[in-house]
Amino acid sequence: MLRLYIIGLSILLIAIIANFLANKLGLKTWYDFMEILFNTTSTGIKSVGVVDYLWLFLFYPLILGLGYLLGLKLYIAVFD
Repeated sequence: MLRLYIIGLSILLIAIIANFLANKLGLKTWYDFMEILFNTTSTGIKSVGVVDYLWLFLFYPLILGLGYLLGLKLYIAVFD
Protein backbone atom coordinates (compact mmCIF):
# COMPACT_ATOMS: atom_id res chain seq x y z
CA MET A 1 0.00 0.00 0.00
CA LEU A 2 2.88 2.35 0.79
CA ARG A 3 4.37 1.63 -2.65
CA LEU A 4 1.15 2.71 -4.35
CA TYR A 5 0.97 5.86 -2.23
CA ILE A 6 4.56 6.91 -3.01
CA ILE A 7 4.02 6.33 -6.74
CA GLY A 8 0.73 8.26 -6.62
CA LEU A 9 2.38 11.21 -4.87
CA SER A 10 5.16 11.21 -7.44
CA ILE A 11 2.70 11.25 -10.35
CA LEU A 12 0.70 14.02 -8.67
CA LEU A 13 3.78 16.17 -8.10
CA ILE A 14 4.96 15.67 -11.69
CA ALA A 15 1.46 16.49 -13.00
CA ILE A 16 1.31 19.72 -10.99
CA ILE A 17 4.73 20.80 -12.27
CA ALA A 18 3.88 19.82 -15.87
CA ASN A 19 0.59 21.74 -15.78
CA PHE A 20 2.31 24.80 -14.32
CA LEU A 21 5.00 24.75 -17.00
CA ALA A 22 2.45 24.12 -19.79
CA ASN A 23 0.47 27.12 -18.61
CA LYS A 24 3.60 29.30 -18.54
CA LEU A 25 4.51 28.14 -22.06
CA GLY A 26 1.01 28.93 -23.35
CA LEU A 27 0.06 25.30 -23.99
CA LYS A 28 -3.42 23.97 -23.34
CA THR A 29 -3.87 21.85 -20.25
CA TRP A 30 -6.53 19.17 -19.92
CA TYR A 31 -8.68 21.66 -18.03
CA ASP A 32 -8.49 24.12 -20.92
CA PHE A 33 -9.14 21.37 -23.46
CA MET A 34 -12.20 20.05 -21.61
CA GLU A 35 -13.58 23.56 -21.26
CA ILE A 36 -13.24 24.08 -25.03
CA LEU A 37 -14.72 20.64 -25.69
CA PHE A 38 -17.83 21.12 -23.56
CA ASN A 39 -18.46 24.86 -23.86
CA THR A 40 -18.00 25.50 -27.57
CA THR A 41 -19.14 24.22 -30.89
CA SER A 42 -17.11 21.96 -33.15
CA THR A 43 -15.23 24.99 -34.41
CA GLY A 44 -13.80 25.45 -30.90
CA ILE A 45 -11.91 22.19 -31.20
CA LYS A 46 -10.31 23.51 -34.39
CA SER A 47 -8.88 26.41 -32.39
CA VAL A 48 -6.60 23.99 -30.53
CA GLY A 49 -3.21 23.94 -32.22
CA VAL A 50 -1.14 20.97 -33.32
CA VAL A 51 1.43 21.66 -30.61
CA ASP A 52 -1.35 21.55 -28.00
CA TYR A 53 -2.54 18.18 -29.30
CA LEU A 54 1.03 16.84 -29.24
CA TRP A 55 1.41 18.08 -25.69
CA LEU A 56 -1.89 16.63 -24.47
CA PHE A 57 -1.81 13.26 -26.21
CA LEU A 58 1.91 12.49 -26.49
CA PHE A 59 4.19 14.42 -24.16
CA TYR A 60 1.95 14.83 -21.10
CA PRO A 61 1.22 11.08 -20.81
CA LEU A 62 4.94 10.36 -21.26
CA ILE A 63 5.79 12.80 -18.49
CA LEU A 64 3.21 11.21 -16.19
CA GLY A 65 4.71 7.81 -16.99
CA LEU A 66 8.08 9.18 -15.95
CA GLY A 67 6.41 10.28 -12.72
CA TYR A 68 5.44 6.66 -12.16
CA LEU A 69 9.00 5.50 -12.77
CA LEU A 70 10.36 8.18 -10.44
CA GLY A 71 7.97 7.10 -7.69
CA LEU A 72 8.83 3.45 -8.16
CA LYS A 73 12.58 4.12 -8.05
CA LEU A 74 12.11 6.31 -4.97
CA TYR A 75 10.17 3.57 -3.23
CA ILE A 76 12.79 0.94 -4.11
CA ALA A 77 15.65 3.21 -2.99
CA VAL A 78 14.07 4.03 0.37
CA PHE A 79 12.05 0.96 1.34
CA ASP A 80 13.63 -1.98 -0.44
